[in-house]
Amino acid sequence: MMNILRLFLVSCFCLGTLGAARAQGKLSGVVQDSVTHEPLAFSSVFLANTTLGVTTNELGRFEFAKVPTGTYSVVGSYVGYRLAKQVVTITSTPQQITLVLAATGNQLAEVVVESTPNDPKDYQKFMDQFLGRTAFSDQSHIVNPKDVIVNYDDSTKDLTARSRKFVQIDNDALGYHVKYYGLRFSSNDEDGSLSFYGEPVFEEMTPRDERQQRQWAANRATAYNGSFNHFLKSVYDNRVAAEGFLTQHVRVVVNNRFELTDSLRRTLLTQRPNGQFSKAEKDSLTKWNRAAPVTATVYPEALPIDSIRRVSADGQHVYLRFTGELQVAHFGEAPDPKYGRPMSPLGATAKPYPTLRQVSRLRLQGHEAEIQSNGSLINPFDVSAGEYWGFEKIGEFLPLNYVPPIAAAPAPAAAPVRSTTPTRSATPTRSAASTRP
Repeated sequence: MMNILRLFLVSCFCLGTLGAARAQGKLSGVVQDSVTHEPLAFSSVFLANTTLGVTTNELGRFEFAKVPTGTYSVVGSYVGYRLAKQVVTITSTPQQITLVLAATGNQLAEVVVESTPNDPKDYQKFMDQFLGRTAFSDQSHIVNPKDVIVNYDDSTKDLTARSRKFVQIDNDALGYHVKYYGLRFSSNDEDGSLSFYGEPVFEEMTPRDERQQRQWAANRATAYNGSFNHFLKSVYDNRVAAEGFLTQHVRVVVNNRFELTDSLRRTLLTQRPNGQFSKAEKDSLTKWNRAAPVTATVYPEALPIDSIRRVSADGQHVYLRFTGELQVAHFGEAPDPKYGRPMSPLGATAKPYPTLRQVSRLRLQGHEAEIQSNGSLINPFDVSAGEYWGFEKIGEFLPLNYVPPIAAAPAPAAAPVRSTTPTRSATPTRSAASTRP
């Protein structure tokens, strides 16, 4: 049913409420050594997941003169020191903070021992899962591969990766240099889970000419349109249908007899290695092969907005909420040509939905997840995504202060007549890893 991508790549989407028309505030501060409290001159300070970054002066001071109001993760970086991070909420009142960095303990005079080179197959697998396999991912590459340490544990089937300092990704499709600090990546072959997290900062590339600038703008709009970030913003703004989205309830039922059924199937296959089965045994195998640990039933009617959106009594907080799983379709845009699999069915209706669509699945880790006004989650651990959104990775990664062009989004054709016939799926649901960006 759903291969889960934990939306930690949203530390990626985690913090920051940005927007061109939002009020602004001022943020300033100083970066210091944690032991001596001496200022660290020329260190880097940035607001994670944005294009906003500065360098401290000779006194270790920095200033962001105009920051859109909202909540940010402020990160300090300096050679020979660990990252420092502080979460701040920007208002119209100026704020000052102190970032304290701890030395890593390595002195310049020490001998640096090179780690064992990555296994090429493991590194390629990491690349495929981290950058993705989309057309935009094909135009992205890691500039400093030697700074990435990849390990594969054959006993647990875990693939992990981390960076010595940062991983720099150049995305030639979207026109960004991305420095991904503190990368922690994990995937598992058996349960299909994948997560990565860190503190990325974006820098605009310089275009060769106006044509390339226009192409980047078009590609960024394509990456945003129909994305998870776009969907969350449409929920926040109460514009789900107007932005071309359809949401459907998915009822998930655990098959408590699956382990017994699967054990019987494997035992019979072991007993008949030559494949010589009786008619009764063939019938049993056919039945057992259809069994799945979980079944999912998609109900074709569109969920009303109040079924997936809750606003606090004071009107200051908006939450995504639903039961079971949520199937989300976005109409009007074809899937990436490299997706390579059919979209999940939307169910039987009197009037069919448009065929040009992208279909994804969501699962809440709790009862609800709070959304900020730019379409980011307060806590990215709250949601897991699968299917099409699980397919999109770093190749479609945009900064939180990206502002999409104002255009009418394609909405579904006239809402289909409700049908009482649900669509069933026996594909197993995978649980996400408990780690994250």
